[in-house]
Amino acid sequence: MTKIVERLDLGEYATFKPNKDLPRHRWFYFKEGFSRHLVDYMIRRFKIGGGDTVLDPFMGVGTTPLTCRELGINTVGVEVSPLFKMVAEAKISDYDIDRLREVSSEIMSRRGRVDLSGQHPLLIKAFPRHNLYDIILYREAIEEIPEARYRNFFYTALVSAANKAGYAFKDGSRVKIVPKKHVPPFKEMFRRTVKTMISDVENLPLKDVEYSLYQGDARRLTMLGDEEIDAVITSPPYLNKIEYTTLYEIEYLLVYGDTRVNPIRSYIGLTFSREDVLELPREYEDLPPGARAYFADLRQAVEEMYRVLRRNGRAAIVIGQGIYPDRIIPSDRILVEIARGIGFREAEIWIVNKRIATRSRTIKIGVAEESIVILRK
Repeated sequence: MTKIVERLDLGEYATFKPNKDLPRHRWFYFKEGFSRHLVDYMIRRFKIGGGDTVLDPFMGVGTTPLTCRELGINTVGVEVSPLFKMVAEAKISDYDIDRLREVSSEIMSRRGRVDLSGQHPLLIKAFPRHNLYDIILYREAIEEIPEARYRNFFYTALVSAANKAGYAFKDGSRVKIVPKKHVPPFKEMFRRTVKTMISDVENLPLKDVEYSLYQGDARRLTMLGDEEIDAVITSPPYLNKIEYTTLYEIEYLLVYGDTRVNPIRSYIGLTFSREDVLELPREYEDLPPGARAYFADLRQAVEEMYRVLRRNGRAAIVIGQGIYPDRIIPSDRILVEIARGIGFREAEIWIVNKRIATRSRTIKIGVAEESIVILRK
């Protein structure tokens, strides 16, 4: 039997909200992520110490590896999105303060002409013309920075400041653009953002540990050998929830000039082209095709976690239940069934959040749960 407990006290830990005021973590708001507090809590719970290695195969913007560097834990992060990996690298890297200030001054003293006629229509709609002019001008300066980690630092500052200096905002799984009379000037937002980021580097030195960040697919951890990892702390994309390329299209356009990977995932990883059918317990056989494909992808990711974990290694996986018009799909329970089939010996489900799920805003479907699934190899 799987132990199921309510841990609503950890509910906010499973959100990105606590990171908003934390040095380095606050450089890029990633509302789909979890918090530093959760990583710290699980590291202590799993009794992970110096010399151990923690993996996050769905790294996002790097909360797990950054927290590990703060605590002196070796870490590996894998992320399919080049944008999120870039932000994670910016947050986890070491910098020379004088060099940061020098580059900052060079960018903010940039002058020149910018032709906006060739810019993507979404950027034209998302920003006042004078702000977009300055964003592109600064982006051109950042592109010329020779050191990759400093480029990453200032690209992160650019997209973070741009998010505060335009008409776009994220509404659930969509981006909405609502022109406003008053939008703060981008140059001032960029100056404040860079000042805060440099202050964070000064005030939060990171410990000297072994760390590696990869752009890759969680279903194929080819960069890792068998039984190299002591613990996994991660959160896969939720079932039927968000297409990240669409939600972060403006950020992709600002950094790369395109969306780079479209779509960023089919269900969990890169493009979905195979036709394998996941064998699920009988009570789940009537799942929609998209849900079956999602769990097929998830099984491959969990198989890889099992392979790279050492004997007795632990995993904490934050997962939300899927909401469909006619039902709520218990993703956490299905994940446990998959994990046990792969070979994990122990499993617990901690329910950390609950919310009423509706369709057409008034018709109740049920109560959807967000959980942390705890596994032991």
